[in-house]
Amino acid sequence: MSAYIVGVLVPLVFTLLLRNSKKEKKRGIPVDVGGEPGHALRNCRFTSLVSTSWEGISTLAELFEQSCKEHGDKYLLGTRQLISRETEVADNGRSFEKLHLGEYEWLTYGQAFETICNFASGLAQLGHKKEERVAIFADTRAEWFVALQGCFRRNVTVVTIYASLGEEALCYSLNETEVTTVICGSKELKKLVDLSGQLDTVKHVICMDANIPSAVSSVEQSGRWKITSFADVQILGRENPVDADYPVSADVAVIMYTSGSTGLPKGVMMTHGNVLATVSAVMTIVPDLGSKDVYLAYLPLAHVLELVAENLIAGVGSAIGYGTPLTLTDTSSKIKKGTQGDASVLRPTVMASVPAILDRVRDGVRKKVDAKGGLSKKLFDLAYARRLSAINGSWFGAWGLEKLLWNLLVFSKVRAILGGRIRFILSGGAPLSADTQRFINICLGAPIGQGYGLTETCAGGTFSEVDDSSVGRVGAPLPCSFIKLIDWPEGGYLTSDSPMPRGEIVIAGPNVTVGYFKNEEKTKEVYKVMLDRFMLMVALR
Repeated sequence: MSAYIVGVLVPLVFTLLLRNSKKEKKRGIPVDVGGEPGHALRNCRFTSLVSTSWEGISTLAELFEQSCKEHGDKYLLGTRQLISRETEVADNGRSFEKLHLGEYEWLTYGQAFETICNFASGLAQLGHKKEERVAIFADTRAEWFVALQGCFRRNVTVVTIYASLGEEALCYSLNETEVTTVICGSKELKKLVDLSGQLDTVKHVICMDANIPSAVSSVEQSGRWKITSFADVQILGRENPVDADYPVSADVAVIMYTSGSTGLPKGVMMTHGNVLATVSAVMTIVPDLGSKDVYLAYLPLAHVLELVAENLIAGVGSAIGYGTPLTLTDTSSKIKKGTQGDASVLRPTVMASVPAILDRVRDGVRKKVDAKGGLSKKLFDLAYARRLSAINGSWFGAWGLEKLLWNLLVFSKVRAILGGRIRFILSGGAPLSADTQRFINICLGAPIGQGYGLTETCAGGTFSEVDDSSVGRVGAPLPCSFIKLIDWPEGGYLTSDSPMPRGEIVIAGPNVTVGYFKNEEKTKEVYKVMLDRFMLMVALR
């Protein structure tokens, strides 16, 4: 038998043996949670539910303060310098704003903690009382996080509202929660001014931007609102410090309003303990997350995925650099030609995303490859096919030195789109296609942790682990959650179905929130109490 034939047959035999002997790893194992019959699972690595990963820490305020003490000199909050705004006119006559952005300017943990303490004191000096609620109505930025943590230090509940929320839903959310202070950007302030006559309880407005729009003067002169800049609130607090009023685990940290795509939005009440449970659970999934990591923040902080992610990143001592979806890459729509996007400047190691963003990255790369054509396209297609074969388990795919070669020659250029250092991506909010997942795995060289959860579970539910390369799955239960299927006869879904059980999804654990604000009827419909230990929520049919 020639050496050539041996070289072909040996890998083939090993591949067949490996496939036949390979057993699927059990990441979720059965657990008895009582209640109505069904099929329940827990995370295989934890025999009991995780509520906190930090000894003696039971609130987000405590976690943040401890992290600031441990990582005082390390970078925490980074914002890009705005050099200029320009307007470009396209051939069709449409105008587009383009931004010339510089390097990131940073606050260390120590500086951020001082800023947050000053803001918390300033909020008290403005006359905001602990039992009153604050709404944050703005795009994701460093001031958003500062305001959030400042409110936590005073045990003030924060109402989060999407910056893109419609007028009716915005008025409804602010009035239902009887918000007395709104923290917003200048863009959002203009929208609030137009609705000022419909907002019943607002007394104070804090503008994150120094340039407060002139249109607000009429509202201020009427005596209905007192409008203060974010910087002035910090100065007021620095000159008149007030002691912290720490929350406890059961205190409501956030009332998060859903997008309201089907009628008026519902306010989900999240306690400090609820959010901390998901933060603690996700920390066990992301490998070696710590002070060497850099996180790119651009998703809406009014969404639970980003809220949990940033509290986790701050809790472990990593850096958070802020960007926007429109300035994310060098070719993003708001980036001036010749200016680098947020990812190129920040060079993050970790980021959260939603499938729409990852699909956009994939489509952009494929279009560029197709446009180049010729040898470049053939080389890319060959490299991709070779790596795809390897990831799918074939010994005939690109491994070892060949993998390194393709990474160097082909995929390093793709990885540069997001800075070249991405080592882990969290994806949530919607199902991620198998094609996009494989594209990210190969071209960015990073695993994707795809999760399933809801606002009502603080984003906690299931999460795929770093060594799980399968597609079309959202992983095993997070360590903070039990997942249970119960029969849904009306839909024809039964836990006895073969080969896999099906049913109504129920999630239990310390991450499950306490209900909907001022909506007892809907709370009773969706939430259930079992064994006096868990709150269970019907998640999906």
